[in-house]
Amino acid sequence: MQRWPHIRSKPLADFRIFKVRSDVKLSPRTGKEHDFFVLEAPNWVNVVAVTPRDELVMVEQYRVGSDTVELEVPGGVMDPGETDPLVTGPRELREETGYAGGPPRLLGKVFSNPAILTNTTFTVLIEGCELKHATDFDSGEDIRTHLVPLAEIPALLRSGRIGHPLVHVALSHYLLLRGESGDGK
Repeated sequence: MQRWPHIRSKPLADFRIFKVRSDVKLSPRTGKEHDFFVLEAPNWVNVVAVTPRDELVMVEQYRVGSDTVELEVPGGVMDPGETDPLVTGPRELREETGYAGGPPRLLGKVFSNPAILTNTTFTVLIEGCELKHATDFDSGEDIRTHLVPLAEIPALLRSGRIGHPLVHVALSHYLLLRGESGDGK
C-alpha cells in the first residue's frame, strides 16, 4: 500500500475549533485525482488519573454532538503553543477536577480519526491523584467529577455507559499496561 501523492490543498473554512480544507490526491492504482475534505484540529490529551485507592478520576459532562451526558476521563485540547502532552494532561486534570498527582507518563497515542482528521489524541497516566485545587472550567464546560473503582471500568465499557471512543482507547491503554483485557476473563 502506498501513500497517495498530494496534488494541492485549498482552505475552505475556519470554525474556531477546527478548519476545513480540500486536498486533491492522486490514486496510485488508477492515476485519477480525487478531492477529499480534511478537518484540521488541534491535538487532544486524555488523562487516566488514578487515586491511591485504585479509583479513576472521571468526569461526567454534556456532549453537544451526541446530545448525551457522557462519563469520560478528564481531557482536552492542547492550547496554542502547547506541544507536550505531559504538560497539557496535568493542566486539564487540574482544571476539570481539581486533582493532581505524580509525574505524568505517556501511555500511547492514536490518530483521532485518520479518515478525516489531522490530529492526534494522546493518553497520559497520572498516578497518586488527590484533590488539591479548585476547578477552573472553561465557559462552555459543566462538569461533575466521579471517583470510579478501577474494578468497575470493564463493565462500564461493555455496557456502553462509557461511550466516547477516544476514552475507550485511553482506558484500553491503561488496562493493557496493567495486563487486564477488560473482557471479564
